[in-house]
Amino acid sequence: MMDCTWITARRGRWQTLFVILCLFKLSSVAGQARYSVPEEQAEGSFVGNIARDLGLDVARLISGKARIITKGSRQYVDLNRDKGTLVIKERIDREELCGKTTPCSFSFEVILENPIQLYRVTVEVIDINDKSPSFPKDEINLKIVESIASGSRFSLESADDPDVGINDIQKYTLKPSDNFKLEVQSQPDGGNFVEMVLQNPLDREKEETHTLVLIASDGGEPHRSGTVRIHITVLDANDNAPVCSQPVYKADVKENSPEGTVVTTVSANDADKGVNGDVTYSIAHVAKEAKQLFEVNVKTGEIKVAGKLDFEKSKTYQLNVKASDHGGHTDTCKVIIQIIDENDNVPTIQLMSFSNSISEDSPPGTTIAVVNVDDEDSDGNGVVKCSINSDVPFKIESSLTGYYTIITEDFLDRESVPEYNITITVSDQGSPPLSSSKNINVKVSDVNDSPPKFDQSEYSKTVPENNSPGFSVFTLSASDADWGQNARISYFLEEKEINGVSVSSLVSVNSESGVIHAVRSFDYEQIKWFEFNVTARDAGSPPLSSVATVRIIIQDQNDNPPQVLYPVQTGGSLVAEMVPRSADVGYLVTKVVAVDVDSGQNAWLSYKLQKATDRALFEVGLQNGEIRTIRQVTDKDAVKQRLTVIVEDNGQPSRSATVIVNVAVADSFPEVLSEFTDFPHDKEYNDNLTFYLVLALAVVSFLFITCLVVIISVKIYRWRQSRILYHSNLPVIPYYPPRYADTLGTGTLPHVYNYEVCRTTDSRKSDIKYMQPMSQSLVSVDGDGTDTPQVDKQLSGNCSQMSTLVSDI
Repeated sequence: MMDCTWITARRGRWQTLFVILCLFKLSSVAGQARYSVPEEQAEGSFVGNIARDLGLDVARLISGKARIITKGSRQYVDLNRDKGTLVIKERIDREELCGKTTPCSFSFEVILENPIQLYRVTVEVIDINDKSPSFPKDEINLKIVESIASGSRFSLESADDPDVGINDIQKYTLKPSDNFKLEVQSQPDGGNFVEMVLQNPLDREKEETHTLVLIASDGGEPHRSGTVRIHITVLDANDNAPVCSQPVYKADVKENSPEGTVVTTVSANDADKGVNGDVTYSIAHVAKEAKQLFEVNVKTGEIKVAGKLDFEKSKTYQLNVKASDHGGHTDTCKVIIQIIDENDNVPTIQLMSFSNSISEDSPPGTTIAVVNVDDEDSDGNGVVKCSINSDVPFKIESSLTGYYTIITEDFLDRESVPEYNITITVSDQGSPPLSSSKNINVKVSDVNDSPPKFDQSEYSKTVPENNSPGFSVFTLSASDADWGQNARISYFLEEKEINGVSVSSLVSVNSESGVIHAVRSFDYEQIKWFEFNVTARDAGSPPLSSVATVRIIIQDQNDNPPQVLYPVQTGGSLVAEMVPRSADVGYLVTKVVAVDVDSGQNAWLSYKLQKATDRALFEVGLQNGEIRTIRQVTDKDAVKQRLTVIVEDNGQPSRSATVIVNVAVADSFPEVLSEFTDFPHDKEYNDNLTFYLVLALAVVSFLFITCLVVIISVKIYRWRQSRILYHSNLPVIPYYPPRYADTLGTGTLPHVYNYEVCRTTDSRKSDIKYMQPMSQSLVSVDGDGTDTPQVDKQLSGNCSQMSTLVSDI
């Protein structure tokens, strides 16, 4: 426990006692401070250094978002976080705030977050002399019988000064004081009972009226005062005054009693007779509030409730009931009314601090809310109990008087329960008890603790080949039990090589939707299937991921036509199969060989004879492509037979290829040649061949001449160098220019190329022929109908053979 007191005094126009009492009741979460400040201070005036008095750093006030919590709607003091000071926010009127209650103070709480800390601050408002005493009326009219004896007392309504202490009314003065003097008596409630005492007898015949001035003065600086004029009318003799049955009456009444409820009855007796003995009752010189709450029957003295009684505002009222006769005689009795408290105030709940979101990884004991409960009733009616519903993983603990903290009792899991509805219930111990409740909603914020999950660990999808680039293969889908950013899934393709090709050049995956697209068209003949991995990664911190394997199976399409391997189709010459005339039925002429790079039924080939010179002579095997005779060959059959065979696959739709087979029905080559000389010669092909031949000869000749010039130049250069070295008596070092080494001793062209040039006598065109081995039954015929194997015997013309050495420069 640590107490600190500062006392500051200033002399002059204002004298203010400035006391700051800081009480730190050291506990785990609380502290208290107390300050004093004069009323009517200007806005921004300094109240106290809350940071220093509570032992807090200014940085803590800023980081903890320190703020002031008040119960009422008005906030008189503001907190300057940057300086750690309390300043006046709104002008404080002590009289408006507390009335006559002393000391006058108000309290508020300063709350900090992260961690939550609560401090109670009390500010006492010191009164200044800013109000003047005032009387209820400007004039008082009294009627006094002349026969009244000296020493008779006349009660006067006292003045009221809202100020307190030294600034309250300190004295009364009566002027002039020839016949009357003034006596003032202090009452237990702090008020004054003012009486005017007759000290010299009155004589109506000498002076019928008297005018006096009653002055009420306070003790503040500067002094303030209030006056009331007293007009006295001297009446004729009425020598008996009313007398109250008892000087003090005491009564109890319940708060919230309806208007008209009888509290008590006062009575007074007057020994006079007739009109002078009639007594009337009135409430005199009491506070304005008491006059509004109670009334007295003028004739009977019955006191009734005239307003709404509230125990929480005032527990006791004192009335002064004056009994008067018609002769001006009076007597006053006191009525003390005690208000009985009833359980009429429902307990209130105020959230002082509340976090509507809590992380699911928060440990047990994490604070989510601080509440303040209050009941304005007293005794048992004001004792409250606070609780929360039991179906939530939270509990409530008491921290300070009237303050409760709601903390977590167990670990939270957002995936199981994303939010909680907490009902705070507070009830008092009155009869019947009153209660109130408040609902708060706490959302559990997500933590990235759940990785994405695919529907299955492996996926398989069949894709037809020849798909268009960008084709959507299928969609991967992964789910994440987390929420928000932690559940936002992105898909990534794991890089790998498939048959030496990057997988990213085959497929791509949309990072947002998980759609897998084909990057290019697939070819079943190049790749039958491939596998790759796709990673699903969330956007949490740190991110979590999972992997799925995807297998893409390429489905074959009939996109390749059959390819004929045999017989080979040539552009410049014709190939013919020779069939002897003695061939029997079923003689194998040749076999059409074809393949289809497709697979399955797309590669099943069938062979059909589309056209033939003589359909009755040949047939084609449907499955094997063998061309056989279907009857005996006769002398009448033409030597030249042209067959068109179509090769067709079994795809949908089917594809086909056509091959032309030339068949020569003959027993010898001369017979074949005589029949095949009328085949048209490909003139354009021969023209092109002659042009390229001449061009090649020109290039070779140019290179040859160039090489000769270079060689002669080198020889001359060497000879001159040798002559210079000979005359200079220097040793001779052989010099060989680069790339011209004399390897064979005969020149610099080590490679031999042979060209056989043949030119006809009837044309300027020439062909280059390369000898190839031939089968016994295969005849190659050129466009002029000449037999290549017998070219030296059958063709007339000049042939020259040239052997040339060419350097591989």
